[in-house]
Amino acid sequence: MYPSMKAEIAARDGDPRLSLLLGIAAWFLFLDHIPHNVVSALTLRNFGFSGATDLFVFVGGYTAATLYGKMMLERGFVVTATRIFRRVWQLYAAYVVLFVIYIDLIGYVARQSAAPELIHEFNVAGILGHTIRTLIYGLLLQAKPLNLDVLQLFIVLMAFFPIVLLGMLRRPNLTAAGSIALYLAAGKFDWNLSSYPDGHWHFNPFSWQLLFVLGAWFALGSAGQMRAIRLLQDSPILRMTALLYLLFALVVTVAGNLPQLTGIVPNALLHFILPIENEDLAPYRVLHLLALAFLFSFPVPKDWRGFQRPALRPIVKCGEEWLPVFCAGVFLSFAGHFILITGPNSVAMHFLVSFAGIAIMVGVAYYASWSKRQDYKPAFSSRY
Repeated sequence: MYPSMKAEIAARDGDPRLSLLLGIAAWFLFLDHIPHNVVSALTLRNFGFSGATDLFVFVGGYTAATLYGKMMLERGFVVTATRIFRRVWQLYAAYVVLFVIYIDLIGYVARQSAAPELIHEFNVAGILGHTIRTLIYGLLLQAKPLNLDVLQLFIVLMAFFPIVLLGMLRRPNLTAAGSIALYLAAGKFDWNLSSYPDGHWHFNPFSWQLLFVLGAWFALGSAGQMRAIRLLQDSPILRMTALLYLLFALVVTVAGNLPQLTGIVPNALLHFILPIENEDLAPYRVLHLLALAFLFSFPVPKDWRGFQRPALRPIVKCGEEWLPVFCAGVFLSFAGHFILITGPNSVAMHFLVSFAGIAIMVGVAYYASWSKRQDYKPAFSSRY
């Protein structure tokens, strides 16, 4: 069984679609993290029930499964777990550096610009009277400064991934069923992690793990499972059903954002779905992302020629180097928000700030890629 499974996982590894989607998610997260940004009206969350975070978590689970699944089959659980925990440590170290510099930067800018509302807006008010306590809770992932919650969620999901991966390789359907059961129990019993100074995590890991595990389940599916999915994709009825659901989500979301269109959707339905909360992952939100993935993978195969186009290379590169790009995006979103509230608040400035931030993120991605390549070059030439 293992040789065939290795071949199947290897065939899904290095899929450029994953890097493309991670790059799109990184760009959308940056745009969404700038409050009242006009350009953020173009991001995924304005056209349906799911958003950039949903995409990031789902694709992250798929990518992690392809990366570490083959390793676990070849080198065993212990070695793979140590490699996963090394990645968790890298994520945590990035978070700590980001957290310390981020809250200090916000406090400094708020004091220098006489804009104390920034401290409350970015959820770092505790730094004023309880600096040490805030830092300690931050190290424990319990502080919740604005825009760092996605990275906090991903750290927790990766920390438990060795057990999930082992279950996926041995009993994939049972593991997926356990994930669904945990998701339902979290909603039923209101399970979540506490945060400082009060409240709970913005993204409930007991609920959001479902998308991560589903991504891994699709990545590690057997050949029979993949054939069944391809047969489903070939069904015009299912494709039409998925498309109709996406259109329904589009109409409901747009009607909720534009008061003049609320009449086209019953108020009871709008109030049931909107506003879409991030804490607990609503079932219709999961279904929306799965419908997107179902339709996206049909016209965009792994060997699609469009990946060679220069216009897509920056997005793919940002997906390949998503961690430094995400960290840069956190600082850039704060800088962009500060520029917009202190400078001319025009549509042109919104576009300038957004595109300048994306350009810097692309530069960070290419630098990170270049820097990695230098580590594999010999210090001295073998030729004299």
